[in-house]
Amino acid sequence: MIEQSYEHIQVNGVQIGVIQRGPTTQDAPVLVLLHGFTGSAAGWGILLEELAAPGRRIIALDMLGHGQSDAPDDPQRYSMEHCQADIISVLQTLGIKEGDAILLGYSMGGRIALYCAFSRYFRALILESASPGLANPVERGKRRVSDRALADRIEREGIEGFVNDWEELPLFANQRNLPIAYRRAQKVQRLNNRAHGLANSLRGVGTGVQPALEWRLSTLTIPVLLITGERDSKFCTIGQYMAQQLRKAQLQIVPDAGHTVHLEQPEHFLTLVHQFCDTIV
Repeated sequence: MIEQSYEHIQVNGVQIGVIQRGPTTQDAPVLVLLHGFTGSAAGWGILLEELAAPGRRIIALDMLGHGQSDAPDDPQRYSMEHCQADIISVLQTLGIKEGDAILLGYSMGGRIALYCAFSRYFRALILESASPGLANPVERGKRRVSDRALADRIEREGIEGFVNDWEELPLFANQRNLPIAYRRAQKVQRLNNRAHGLANSLRGVGTGVQPALEWRLSTLTIPVLLITGERDSKFCTIGQYMAQQLRKAQLQIVPDAGHTVHLEQPEHFLTLVHQFCDTIV
């Protein structure tokens, strides 16, 4: 993974780590990136350069508890509402106005991006392996219990043991086919996170505690690109459902990819993102 240079932006009483690529002129199209759980802005790697190549301004953020952003002690500070406020405040600090940016989120970042899309601040949305949360209160309650148990375990046992087990989840099985250098770089990036930051992120913005957005999907009027990997059957099903509910959505299922399409099939991912962004005028 190439070395990435960060900016640190103070908003709403916290520091947010930000990586920018591409032109910063006022007329440059803007794409904002939100990573997944255990990720960071730096985790996008060379994709930051590739996404900026057509003259696009790329702004990648570290979510609270991840990378170089702060990791507050209060789990409530990580909530969806605070995520949205922090993201918009960072963009305003950088001179990005309402309607300027396309928002792209992966996994946890996709859930956050979908929530932020209802703010009407963004002109379009790209969701990779994302969900609208759990509508069933019983399922949401069970997930909340399991997320809290995992958060407690991360703090009790430390980051290294957790990351080792996290990388063995069936969800990431397809990543075992990646070149060893890629896998090592991802592990180093994950290990650079802090145990209490990841734990509080689970407690504050995990799937079990986030607001269920399923009933709001039909009210979202901006264009949406949904990307899933064909080997990730759970999120293919979720993507198909979301595509039916959203007014202006297209679903792209990428062959020979699992949950992390941007790592497993980067060229296909880049083509889809470039083509979609070029249609947003």
